[in-house]
Amino acid sequence: MKHAFVFLFALSIHAAEPAKIAPATETDPRLHADGQGWKLDKAKVTDPKLPRVLLIGDSIVGGYRKDTIAALAGKAYVDVWANPYCQSTHTNKVLADVLTHGPYDVVHFNMGLHGWQEGRIKPGTFEPLMKAYVEVLKTKLPNAKLIWASSTPVTVKDKPAELDPEANPAIIEQNRMAAKVMAEMQVPVNDFYSVLVDKRSLARGDRFHWTAPAYKLLADMCIESILKALPKR
Repeated sequence: MKHAFVFLFALSIHAAEPAKIAPATETDPRLHADGQGWKLDKAKVTDPKLPRVLLIGDSIVGGYRKDTIAALAGKAYVDVWANPYCQSTHTNKVLADVLTHGPYDVVHFNMGLHGWQEGRIKPGTFEPLMKAYVEVLKTKLPNAKLIWASSTPVTVKDKPAELDPEANPAIIEQNRMAAKVMAEMQVPVNDFYSVLVDKRSLARGDRFHWTAPAYKLLADMCIESILKALPKR
């Protein structure tokens, strides 16, 4: 009986272990990780009483993560999952694995710059896949506050004053559909697109990425919303 108890206890410990996150890749060379890599970066938790926050995004999250983490120091631990995924059933499965590294009190999430190319998301599937993504968050983290961030504008390479005629219309449409889903599911939205669309002079000139002052604007919006969402101590 004693051996059986030890065996069952070991099984319970194993079951509670966070899932391993499979390496992610992006086949489109235009959509690189901007130096940060695609991975889940976990904060070192030394005070279990502090809340935990998860930032989810593409390479853009690499621009505002540092200021966000600094502003929340002493208030919450911040994990960052930078990934190249777009709306799909596979993405939702990977998300469920990532959430086993929680639990998280607040999740600030974005997904969009890797799904504008024709064929990546089948027509008519964006909204149901986006809704399923939110349902994974709500199922795995029933007590967490969720905040959606819209995707940022795409500008013409070497002409940042101009919006990219190939990708940006798709970004606008996906932001619209995502906002519809978030309204239905009562998830507040940080409109990153509106923050930067009239500040294209702050774009880096490589179509997708931005300069430090632009990322500071995104960080300020992100920080403000997370501070409001953190559980009261």
